[in-house]
Amino acid sequence: MSIERLEQVKRQLAIWAREYYVEDAPSVPDAEYDRWYQELLAIEAAHPEWVRPDSPSQRVGAAPVQAFGTVIHRQPMLSLNNAFEPADVEGFDRRVREALEAIGASSSGTDAAPFYACEMKYDGLAVSLRYEDHLLVEGATRGDGSSGENITQNLRTIKAIPLRLPPQAPRILEVRGEVLMYRKDFEALNQRQEAAGDKRFANPRNAAAGSLRQLDPQITASRSLRFFAYGVGQVQQVPGAPADADPLPACHLELLEQLAAWGFPVGTHAGAEDAAGLMRFYERIGAARDGLPFDIDGVVYKLNDRRLHEQVGYVARAPRFAIAHKYPAQEALTDLLAIDVQVGRTGVLTPVARLKPVFVGGTTVSNATLHNYSEVERKGLRIGDTVVVRRAGDVIPEVVRYLPERRPPEVLALSEQAASAWRPTACPVCGSAIEQVEGEIAWRCTGGFACEAQRKQALIHFAHRRAMDIEGLGDKLVEQLVDQGLLRDPSDIYRLERAALTALERFGEKSADNLLAAIEVSRTRPLERLLFGLGIRHVGEEVARLLARHYPDWRALAAQDWPALLAHKQALQKQKTRKHAAPTGPIPLEGIGPEIFASLERYFKAPASLQLLGALDALGVRPVNPAFRPVAEPQDSADPLAPVGGPFAGKTFVITGTLPGLSRDEAAQRIRDAGGHVAGSVSRNTSVLVAGEAAGSKLDKAQQLGVPIWDEARLLSELKEQA
Repeated sequence: MSIERLEQVKRQLAIWAREYYVEDAPSVPDAEYDRWYQELLAIEAAHPEWVRPDSPSQRVGAAPVQAFGTVIHRQPMLSLNNAFEPADVEGFDRRVREALEAIGASSSGTDAAPFYACEMKYDGLAVSLRYEDHLLVEGATRGDGSSGENITQNLRTIKAIPLRLPPQAPRILEVRGEVLMYRKDFEALNQRQEAAGDKRFANPRNAAAGSLRQLDPQITASRSLRFFAYGVGQVQQVPGAPADADPLPACHLELLEQLAAWGFPVGTHAGAEDAAGLMRFYERIGAARDGLPFDIDGVVYKLNDRRLHEQVGYVARAPRFAIAHKYPAQEALTDLLAIDVQVGRTGVLTPVARLKPVFVGGTTVSNATLHNYSEVERKGLRIGDTVVVRRAGDVIPEVVRYLPERRPPEVLALSEQAASAWRPTACPVCGSAIEQVEGEIAWRCTGGFACEAQRKQALIHFAHRRAMDIEGLGDKLVEQLVDQGLLRDPSDIYRLERAALTALERFGEKSADNLLAAIEVSRTRPLERLLFGLGIRHVGEEVARLLARHYPDWRALAAQDWPALLAHKQALQKQKTRKHAAPTGPIPLEGIGPEIFASLERYFKAPASLQLLGALDALGVRPVNPAFRPVAEPQDSADPLAPVGGPFAGKTFVITGTLPGLSRDEAAQRIRDAGGHVAGSVSRNTSVLVAGEAAGSKLDKAQQLGVPIWDEARLLSELKEQA
């Protein structure tokens, strides 16, 4: 268990989350994501000092795409922790009972015995509907939980969503629920797609998500989408009601009935008194699952008394008063027809199983990820085998195992060499050599930007808004420019000319001018963005920030003797662990381990890397570096990303709720730039709580401890005054 492993898990989860929530093209089953996420939670539970704002545990999901406007959720749209086994359900019930005993309350008001509401967990897209003065005025996706995409006009096309509420409803009401597509409507849509020569959708969830993200509402209206309500967000009283009146039922089951009375579809729900009752609901819905007209992947349990939710509280991204109980993945048998090898952005070679099409988990699948060469060898798979395919609401399923008793004689007779003939000895895209870095499972193409498979994805990453933030240089344009031979590596971005751009199909003069202006602005992005955009192995956003703090420019990084620095760091760490011994100097690059040191050594000593950086410099790409602090750091910094010195030096901040103008990451970075430390929880050591809307339990605890509370305006004012 190391911080390097934590960074690796965080990076992989971020990739999968974007594939699932933003691109609607997940590459791994839910079960694989859940396994990695549980490992993340275990590492962070053992080392809470390693928890950072960019951790998937601190967020709900992925960020919204840019095709629609952004909606800031007045109350965050939270995700749920998962239960998989009966023991998980019993643990949830026990924790709720302990929480109720601790606060001296219960749903009945007499003892600590909870009562639960049980619902189905829909396999669709979570949305929030905002009603003001009883009219639907705004609809948004969940996005990252704090903000989502404004898809109001598309949601208006769904006939199951009321456009007006009765006068008895609150003046302001946000209804949360799921948009999905019935299986029969999904099959009809795919038939129309095939007849029109268009691509089929992988499953109903994909079809619903894709339909809601259409820029033309008429396309959304042409597809049969459904909606089921399961909760509420912000609520304000009906006119004339007492200030302390609750405009909605106190119990969740009654809330669902009230929403149904106001015209919202709600699914099957029931009550339960204990873990045994929860399991009975799980088993009842599971038995009826295949007969439902839509897909579900589990059920949800919630403490029925809504008044106790805030008191029971939250942990990281999820409430303690609710949990999702998932059904096991569904399995089927099929034939392994071939194994192809795909090349990713970082050059990783990923074997992909080509399967005889089989219907499993609500859709027909013909591809499955095999993860890496070692996984194929471990499972002993051979082309021609009958294999077990598992799917649980995923686009690409998982090959679990093969059936030895069904292996054909001709396959059984193959030598090991013949059976592994599918495995390439060079990159299948560009023909470059492949290598396996010591300590890694994956094999990689060494072609870099010379490999077309890597080139497109690496350029898209370089231009991404969290890297060099070149607005207008999106996925499709990058692909077009690469195909036209105009882009080979990032330096070519700064060689683009107006005439070449306007010659592209569907790319006018205004678009060309806007893109060139965005490219010009990107020449002076902060150094940390360039380092992240270069796609250096293991260098994510946090590592890039830390490097920018310690090095003034890329030349200093290239001049660094990384093996010598690592040896020095390890020697100081050994001194620190000895009794009564203090390191003879500050420990360099706290938070960066040997794996990242080795990656930096490889990158900055490679001639191709230095050639690219030199070309960027010659083209006027001169990153600024306000994060650089050329001073010694303390030996035991609580936050390796917090600069030494500055107006907030020595102060610990906690950020909670939704800020009106800053994301939490932006606010945290500004605090760090001013020398402060950003923590994840409120304690007696907290100097300031920065609170936004829907601050929740952290605000209550800060008030109890007498911690100063700032809003965003106060934070910005203090930063300005201290500048």
